Amino acid sequence: MRAHVDDDRCKGHGVCWSLCQEVFDLTDDGYAVVLVAEVPEEFEEAVATAVSGCPEQAITAH
Repeated sequence: MRAHVDDDRCKGHGVCWSLCQEVFDLTDDGYAVVLVAEVPEEFEEAVATAVSGCPEQAITAH
């Protein structure tokens, strides 16, 4: 699984980061970035929760 954050949609709520700091981080401005190219299997459920919980629908995973 790969995760992606749409920079144009992210408003810096930090929900993804609060759910999975192993995959997401926040820039100095508070916007989300993905830390890993491939999401480790043990974090796939947390990433799926981040996708569905993002208020701006800025995260996709496939």
